[in-house]
Amino acid sequence: MRVGLVCPYSLTVPGGVQGQVLGLARTLRALGHEARVIGPCDGPPPDAGVTPIGMSLPTAANGSVAPIAPDIPAQLRTIRALRDEDFDVLHLHEPLVPGPTQTAILFRPAPLVGTFHAAGETKAYNLLKPVLRAAARKLDVRCAVSEDARKMAEAALGGDYRIVFNGVDVDEFAEASPWPADEPTIFFLGRHEPRKGLNVLLDAMAELPAHVRLWIASDGPETEVLRARVAGDRRIEWLGRISDEERAERLRGADVFCAPSLRGESFGVVLLEAMAARTAVVASDLPGYANVARAGRDALLVPPGDARALAAALLRVLEDPDVARSLVASGEERAAHFSMEHLAAIYLDIYAEVARSGSRP
Repeated sequence: MRVGLVCPYSLTVPGGVQGQVLGLARTLRALGHEARVIGPCDGPPPDAGVTPIGMSLPTAANGSVAPIAPDIPAQLRTIRALRDEDFDVLHLHEPLVPGPTQTAILFRPAPLVGTFHAAGETKAYNLLKPVLRAAARKLDVRCAVSEDARKMAEAALGGDYRIVFNGVDVDEFAEASPWPADEPTIFFLGRHEPRKGLNVLLDAMAELPAHVRLWIASDGPETEVLRARVAGDRRIEWLGRISDEERAERLRGADVFCAPSLRGESFGVVLLEAMAARTAVVASDLPGYANVARAGRDALLVPPGDARALAAALLRVLEDPDVARSLVASGEERAAHFSMEHLAAIYLDIYAEVARSGSRP
């Protein structure tokens, strides 16, 4: 089967949706299918299976910044790519985000599968509801990565949605070489913006012993302010943006992965990555995280924004080997249920269904 996966976000900028699109495409190819990704790139495409349609424009969205490509030249390149490739099925991720996914809906050269990732509220959905509902009706099958994502899409757009989880490349993380860590180490990975809760983790660090270390990866609008706030604390290492290889190695080398987000998480892929790396997880008790991490079994979940509770949970994992071993064992088993191979098999059934339906334009 020849499958086109269209992503509205820059494929050279780290992000959950981008990771899912690229990972799914690679897995489909490994299973013997032709899969090509179409989307913006702000540098060399991440692999040979990507067709770049131009640069992105950073745009505020859902409490973060989305690197999208809504400009006309990008849409013309999208149309040309769709026409040239002659896909059997098009899989649109965040299909109503301005840019190539919307263009694919309007152009519609093949049956369409749409996957909705976002959770929470999006002003654009409310402001443009009639137009977006009409566009959404062109999708042959609608999927959502979680119950929260389904509720958001259904409230704004109506229609029926299938819950199809996000996937993780289990082997990538399980087989990574652990990054050396001489002391008990916590790892944070996420954009440095308010909703990710890094400030809460820094507050929690003030209550942890002097020998505990913290690795902080990535960057964002709060980086400089937060670094200045804890300047002089030698326990904290600011890594900046890191490669995918280093990310897997840091996850394997850390004693705890911490995700202290405050809101806006529809699915905890990064928690699954840590579980696959056989690392204990401490995270905020958000619906998007509880979807994949069962409280007290796969992770310790604490109230969002509660620095003391976060510190206590981190200390419990670091000081009680039995707790850490139990979380790691359960988490590893849990991650296997969300493998990218399993996800690809589910989508292949959906692709075959829409291809058989005769809904090709």
